[in-house]
Amino acid sequence: MGSGEPNPAGKKKKYLKAALYVGDLDPDVTEDMLYKKFRPAGPLRFTRICRDPVTRSPLGYGYVNFRFPADAEWALNTMNFDLINGKPFRLMWSQPDDRLRKSGVGNIFIKNLDKSIDNRALFYLFSAFGNILSCKVVCDDNGSKGYAYVHFDSLAAANRAIWHMNGVRLNNRQVYVGRFKFPEERAAEVRTRDRATFTNVFVKNFGDDMDDEKLKELFSEYGPTESVKVIRDASGKSKGFGFVRYETHEAAQKAVLDLHGKSIDGKVLYVGRAQKKIERLAELRRRFERLRLKEKSRPPGVPIYIKNLDETIDDEKLKEEFSSFGSISRAKVMMEVGQGKGFGVVCFSSFEEATKAVDEMNGRVVGSKPLHVTLGQARRRW
Repeated sequence: MGSGEPNPAGKKKKYLKAALYVGDLDPDVTEDMLYKKFRPAGPLRFTRICRDPVTRSPLGYGYVNFRFPADAEWALNTMNFDLINGKPFRLMWSQPDDRLRKSGVGNIFIKNLDKSIDNRALFYLFSAFGNILSCKVVCDDNGSKGYAYVHFDSLAAANRAIWHMNGVRLNNRQVYVGRFKFPEERAAEVRTRDRATFTNVFVKNFGDDMDDEKLKELFSEYGPTESVKVIRDASGKSKGFGFVRYETHEAAQKAVLDLHGKSIDGKVLYVGRAQKKIERLAELRRRFERLRLKEKSRPPGVPIYIKNLDETIDDEKLKEEFSSFGSISRAKVMMEVGQGKGFGVVCFSSFEEATKAVDEMNGRVVGSKPLHVTLGQARRRW
């Protein structure tokens, strides 16, 4: 999201700085083009286009850093939604501290917008209620998707906008304006509401011979069904899961209570309420965050990878074998069902220690097998 407006005259400037965020940039826009566009507004320190760290492809936004805050403010006042490379860009104050954005305070959500309302129109529609930090109409290749976000610098301004604009007709469409809710909060609301009304049941862990008719026969005992579907891949093979939609919530609930955990042809069924898309996305975000925190908590170091490990080697034995070469922050044998998979990793505190271990341990017989030891890439903490 991004657009901006200075504080009204006489008020203390909360964002007294000289860097502007520039969003919705055309992929072909370069740092030099940004420089030429904004140089007339005042002396610049630098311009930057943000790029993917791996592919180096532009991410559609960048930064313009002025020497003087007054020049940045002038650019924000007069150049917002100007064109560069034939496409309008959005400006807002750069905010290195993203706690305000992440808090959600002052952020509102608008839906059922007419497709003719763009970022510029949205900004001027809502700027009457307070200072806007950012605003964005969400678009795809076909234009506006009919919803948007506006972030004010205060809760009071957001509440004014909701009070005055919710239910108003814009271009013959009645818009909804409400408090922004994080996906986890919306998923929790959907989950609470759906538990008391769901009719769609998710089933998994059945055999390859299960088809629509057999699944319907199994579940129709609990009530009339609207649809029954075993999900298949492109070749027509069952993916081992499917959906049953009942006419009533009571039938769906009874099926879940009775069939979950039941053994069918040697397989234990999972039967539960089918989650909405927003719930599935929230769960994926939670899993990703857990993995990210787990990765972040792992000790940094220079890893070496060891293959062809004897089945008797565990974490302690692996660490013992390599400890003579230096300080080890981590030694791990990869396991599967309680048995070593034949490879592992050891992290040393320095490149020199890791290199020495590779030189001396590669080919050495440990247990009953010769080791294959290679140098990995050092992890870094940014």
